[in-house]
Order: sequence, then structure tokens, then C-alpha cells
Amino acid sequence: MRCSNGSRDARAEEVLAAAAAVSAPFDLMAAGDALGRGFNLVYARAFLATMKEKGERKLERFPGLFDAEAMRCARTLREFDEVVTAPLHGFRDTDDYWTRASAKPVLGRIAVPTLLVNARNDPFLPAAALPRPDEVSSHVHCDFPGEGGHAAFVSGPFPGNLEWLPRRVTAFFEDVLAGRAGRSPTHASETMSMHSGIPK
Repeated sequence: MRCSNGSRDARAEEVLAAAAAVSAPFDLMAAGDALGRGFNLVYARAFLATMKEKGERKLERFPGLFDAEAMRCARTLREFDEVVTAPLHGFRDTDDYWTRASAKPVLGRIAVPTLLVNARNDPFLPAAALPRPDEVSSHVHCDFPGEGGHAAFVSGPFPGNLEWLPRRVTAFFEDVLAGRAGRSPTHASETMSMHSGIPK
């Protein structure tokens, strides 16, 4: 929720009681660059295949909308966004798109209780790119456990379970609705670490 003044803050609270974002790529530049190298290319190529399929369907409806051959030749998300996503949405190029469309610069303007959950070992976003306390508003609760990967957060003994994440998000919403501030990020992260079956 992007809020820049008091009236918008009030309007946001009328529409939304609380929010949660899980494994969000707050910094598209850092995320895109991370997905363009090493083992992460496996993930990027899978995404790219689905994006190219959608691009082909778009071209069937709107021939000549963008350079079809350049899209088919794209080998990275950066190359695809340069040819398709950026120009179709009014951005100058990939750098302009990734910079202006990132959520990180507006986290300090969030006006409703919001939980951010990202693992520090998420392959889609380096830990160094996670928002710092001074980059978010007082309404934002950051929970960045050491393990969890991308939207997985497997916990418990092998083979593990997926119970931690829904419990964490549900508890946050319950706390907000009950008028409490929510559990502290430090406590939640320690709980994740103590019960995780994933080696550090």
C-alpha cells in the first residue's frame, strides 16, 4: 500500500486491516541479477519458458506488439524484460523497470500493519538486499529467518513439514485484529531456527 500523506494513510486503514508478503523480491535489480548467474539460472530458465509462452500468446492477439525474434532469443530474465516487459509497460529499459517497480523504496510509507517474511537463504533475493529497519515504516514487521528458501520454510525433523509459515502469518493477523503489536521478529526467527530441520 503506497501512502504519501495523512489522507491516504487513513484511506489505507479503511480498506485494509493488515497485510503480509512472503518471499517478495523487494529489490528487483538485486533479484534479477541473482537469478542471472550460477545455479539460480535453473530457476530463471523455468520462469523464462513460461514467460515466453505468454509472450507468444500475446503476439497471437497483437501481432507486432514487440520483437518476437528477440523475445525467443532471450536467455535471461534481463533480456526478456528488455524486449517485452519494460517497453510494454512504459519503462525505458530493464534497469528503469527494475528500479522503478521495486517495492523497497516505498516500504517506509506503508500505513497498515504489514508482515514481511523472507528467508536469508532465498535464492531469488540475496540477504544483503533485504530491507533494513530504517527502510521500513513503524507499521512493518520484518521476519527474516536464516533458512526457508523461496516460500518453503520447511521445519521439524526430516522430512519436515510446511506448518511454520501459515502459523506465522495467521498469528500476525490474529495479533493485529486483537489490537496487539504482533510477535517480535527476533522471537519468530529464533523459533524458526530452533525447530528447523534444515542445516544452517
